[in-house]
Amino acid sequence: MCDVRRCLGHHREYGEPWSDEHIAATLNRMGLPTAQGKTWTAKRVSSIRRVRGIHAYKSAEKDGEWLTLTEAAKASNVTAHRIRSLIAAGILPAQQVVPGAPYQINASDLRDPRVTTAMRRKGRPCQSPPESQIPMFTDT
Repeated sequence: MCDVRRCLGHHREYGEPWSDEHIAATLNRMGLPTAQGKTWTAKRVSSIRRVRGIHAYKSAEKDGEWLTLTEAAKASNVTAHRIRSLIAAGILPAQQVVPGAPYQINASDLRDPRVTTAMRRKGRPCQSPPESQIPMFTDT
């Protein structure tokens, strides 16, 4: 139940940015059933939010500070795969409430020079040649 509470917003800084649909999908992906052994739906998540006093997701209040992986890709004009690679390489910081939950990316991190350089790099964004390495071919 601890993971369920965390997904539902026990840690409010993580719980509020996500819609009930996102939370239900994450709980189902994690294989965590409801107390009655059922799968999660947006309606069941909403019910738990009301019982626990956790504020519901309100898209109008979303200020753009925290982005989903898809939103970060769109804002950066790159693919979601590129964003996922940057996260995996530790170049782009991202948070997950629990493993398997959607990533939360701070919009300001997308403007970090290390991140923007990696996004522009062709090929593998996560591997930078060492500064002492002399290129075999020059860009012409």
